Amino acid sequence: MVIKLKPYNPSASDMDSGWQVIDADDKILGRLATEIAWKLMGKDKPGYVPYLLSGDYVVVINAEKIKITGKKAEQKEYIRHSQYPGNRKVIPYGRMQAQHPDRIIIQAVKGMLPRTKLGRKMLGRMKVYKGPEHPHAAQIIGTETTSIASGDA
Repeated sequence: MVIKLKPYNPSASDMDSGWQVIDADDKILGRLATEIAWKLMGKDKPGYVPYLLSGDYVVVINAEKIKITGKKAEQKEYIRHSQYPGNRKVIPYGRMQAQHPDRIIIQAVKGMLPRTKLGRKMLGRMKVYKGPEHPHAAQIIGTETTSIASGDA
């Protein structure tokens, strides 16, 4: 006798979200962005489903201490355009690192998330801060997954 098992499809109420703190001090930008995107999508959890918001909230601290490898410090550029002719803005990595180090991490993670409504919600769950202080201490204390050590991945 063959018994057919129905697959378990979790609903949005079955998902629980924790808060995780990631220290970006002396970490490589791409590897850190991959780790953050993985946690925002919820792929580190056994109950991952691609169509639900199943990831955790992620707080990134020490964004100004991020590292990049090779010649990217001299060659990398951030380009934006307003769709008007001649209005292309090119910002070199050095100036972006000095003025807005949090935007570097945000753009790297944004490129690794899905380009959908769900991906935009996932990106909204990431908080990036320049220094070691952040205003989310109360949320982090109340969860089981409190923080990630800088050497773990």
